[in-house]
Amino acid sequence: MGEKLFPILKEEKLTNRIDAFVEKSAFSAEQILPYYKKAKEMGFDLTVHADQFSTSGSKLAVQLAAVSADHLEASTEDEITLLAGSEVIPVALPAASLGIGCEFTPARRLLDAGASLAIATDWNPGSAPMGKLIESASILATMQKLSNAELFAAITFRAAKALNLDDRGRLMEGKLADFVIYQTDNYQNITYLQGGLQPKAVWKNGIEVFVNEN
Repeated sequence: MGEKLFPILKEEKLTNRIDAFVEKSAFSAEQILPYYKKAKEMGFDLTVHADQFSTSGSKLAVQLAAVSADHLEASTEDEITLLAGSEVIPVALPAASLGIGCEFTPARRLLDAGASLAIATDWNPGSAPMGKLIESASILATMQKLSNAELFAAITFRAAKALNLDDRGRLMEGKLADFVIYQTDNYQNITYLQGGLQPKAVWKNGIEVFVNEN
């Protein structure tokens, strides 16, 4: 697969990262390691679908210096400590937990251990059909006792870091002007209302691309 597919992905610029589902019911760490090594050799970023139902994926992510390890619902203290001591960004996907009824990523313990937590939707029709970031992130924050600062960091600059993007995620000179505007006199309402407060406007690279007229 690596010898045939990866050059095509590079030549046609279809992706800049390689992911694999490392799980007892999918690929073992041993099976997938040669493909990851080939991908890294060719300059792809690596991410690992890790520790959703059983552990081993996060250890592989750290071994390979992957950009991120996504899911982590089954991570134990050993995996949390390992991730916190690495540069791998742990990515919580709470909509998947809601979609299939499994445990949430241990976000509180990851942050307390010193990890740089990101939160994403995992939007897909199989396990995470919600597709709504604020709703699912707010629910995770409630269940895992995250502060607003921790939540907003996880869906902005830490999420950008999980994608290996350093040109966005913060409102500052020199970064892309990507931001969402909410009509409220208290920013905490964005998460407190768990998705009940809808965006008033969306800006992408300094251009207004959406306005809510309601």
